This record gives sequence, C-alpha cells and structure tokens, in this order.
Amino acid sequence: MRVALFGGTFDPIHRGHLALASAAASAFALDRVLFAPVGRQPLKAESPPATFADRLAMTMLAVASAADPRFAVSSVDAPRPDGAPNYTVDTLAALAREAPAATLFVLTGADSFLSLRNWHSPDRLLELAEWIVVSRPDFPLKPEFLTRPEFALTAAQRSRVHLLTTVHEDVSATELRQRLHAGDPCPGLLPPAVADYIQTHRLYR
Repeated sequence: MRVALFGGTFDPIHRGHLALASAAASAFALDRVLFAPVGRQPLKAESPPATFADRLAMTMLAVASAADPRFAVSSVDAPRPDGAPNYTVDTLAALAREAPAATLFVLTGADSFLSLRNWHSPDRLLELAEWIVVSRPDFPLKPEFLTRPEFALTAAQRSRVHLLTTVHEDVSATELRQRLHAGDPCPGLLPPAVADYIQTHRLYR
C-alpha cells in the first residue's frame, strides 16, 4: 500500500488541490491520498480564517465530488487538545504505527518544501516518508532543485524526494479568499458543493 499524506490548511480547498492529488496519485502509483486539514500550522503565526470544522467539512465535500477512489479525508491533523502546533513528523509517526506495512509519502508544493529545514525534525521527516514535491506555475522545478545548499540533503535523502512537474493549476487560496470576500463566487475554481457550503455558512465575508 502506497499512501500519501496531503496536508495543508485547505482554506478553502479548490480545484488545484484536487488536480495536484490526482496527478501525484497517477505518477507515483499511489493507492491512497489522505487529505488532512491541519489544526495549527507550526510555521504560520495567524490562525486560518475558517475553523477547522469548516475546513474539514469543505475537504470532505470536495473529495466526495471528485469521486476518485484513491482519495480519502483524514482528521489525523486535527487541533491538539493542548493547543500545540501540528508537526508533520508526529503525523507521519502516527500513520506509520497505524499502517506499518505501508510506504508513506508526503505531498507538498515546491514553495512549502523550500522551508524544509525550518520544519520540526527535518531529517526524521525524510526517514519516515518519501516526498513528492510539486511545481507551481510561478515556481518551475528543475533537477538541480534538490541540490540547493539550503536543503543540505545527502544523496540518500535526495533519492527519497521526487519532483512532479506536470501540474500547472494557477489557483491561490489567498486570492480565492479575497475574491470570495468581495462577493465573487469563483465559478470553476471551487467544487460546486464547496462553493455552496461557503455561501450557506457565510465564510470569508
């Protein structure tokens, strides 16, 4: 079983997230992509505009609308009872305990991967899972990306990081929130069920 953790704020989840997950699942023969909204981002001081409950509900609606049997939603990264940040290394360790026979992957964007050395226990992260790093329209990936000095990756670690350059969805959650706040329903960028949820619950107003 090849399982990828796809974490993030998903605030809101949009077409680009689904396209990214589909492309990664096909390119790396993933059996399951776990969409896991994060309770509290360690590297972001501000709380997400939408609550965890709303972000989880929107993620469930989006995944259901995608109707991709490889997709699932997980609350493994729900807010901690003590209010502590959600560290990916802890999430991966929990997944490894739940499915010890699974090969774990982490699915992330190139912009997020740039801050790898600021993540909690980065070397342990590379031990627990292989990584799929996805290009962005404003951040194309080249093979030499992994040799950047700030990563300080060994050859063995680089072998566990895979680049996916076939996704070109130019959708930004930040821009979507701004447009939604201005009253734009963002047709075509959000799954219809997610757009309806946002309107019904008056999110991002």
